[in-house]
Amino acid sequence: MFSIEEIHSCIEQGWAAMPLDKEPRGLYDPVAYMVAMGGKRLRPTLFLLSFTLFKHEIEECVLMPALGLELFHAFTLAHDDIMDGADIRRGQPTLHKKWNTNCAILSGDVMCIEAYTLISKCDPAVLPTVLSLFSHTAAQVCEGQQLDMDYEHRPTITHEEYLEMITLKTAALIACAAQMGALCGGASYADIGHLRDFGFALGMGFQIRDDYLDAFGHSATFGKNIGGDILNNKKTWLLTDAIQKATPFDQKELHDLLHLCHDPQEKVERIIHLYEKLQIPQAAQKKINEFHLQAMEALRQVSVNESVKEQIYQYTSSLLHREN
Repeated sequence: MFSIEEIHSCIEQGWAAMPLDKEPRGLYDPVAYMVAMGGKRLRPTLFLLSFTLFKHEIEECVLMPALGLELFHAFTLAHDDIMDGADIRRGQPTLHKKWNTNCAILSGDVMCIEAYTLISKCDPAVLPTVLSLFSHTAAQVCEGQQLDMDYEHRPTITHEEYLEMITLKTAALIACAAQMGALCGGASYADIGHLRDFGFALGMGFQIRDDYLDAFGHSATFGKNIGGDILNNKKTWLLTDAIQKATPFDQKELHDLLHLCHDPQEKVERIIHLYEKLQIPQAAQKKINEFHLQAMEALRQVSVNESVKEQIYQYTSSLLHREN
């Protein structure tokens, strides 16, 4: 079994070998910029961890699809940042801020195309299934983003609606990474399903942790401005839980704060204070722990030796309790 460090090194070596210094530079320099931002490399790491449960060599026909998943994720981030009006991504200017909106849109488009090119380099024996899975997942991510934007114009949404949205926008691609890695590794149908369920639960907990860090993290470690979701009135798990738990008095205050525009800092500080009053941080952590347990149970059912799975157990725990 490869260590997390070895897998990350393999991923970075793969990126270093990618020919991103192409013309026109105005199209490909932003792609190289997004790749160089780094990040957790969650999706390719999960792909390769799942793959190495069943195989012991990482060859080009495996590494390329893993990088393709990461490049598709980078594409979604570039376009999401435009829609959200975000200034910072991983501590650096977002694509549309460093260049311009048109450039970010077009470079995002080519990232999506290149993602398909990389994924198509998988073992031909599983190529039709892999492409079908990826195409279905890519559409789900777009559906989730549309729900996210739709919800911004609604005063409230339910927990069920929120969970549906992050199922599509976040968990689907993470589940796809685990499922695709197992598929490329020649896993049984049952084990592919268990790893899909594992990735799904991990993705759900990962997104709620992201929501939590947007309000209660630290900008220096989180890599984004704290309170960005609050300023954009995004329907996060924290907000939906606050709406559900608020007294009529708190609901009025929350309504007024959501419409506060003249003082962004005051808006963020007062909503965070209200979250603390309603014990939303504790409730969020409890929900994250529930998804953590679900992920671990799904992983336990995969029919390989428990010692081989130890790396994934540890990796999952680090993701769901991270500070960035």
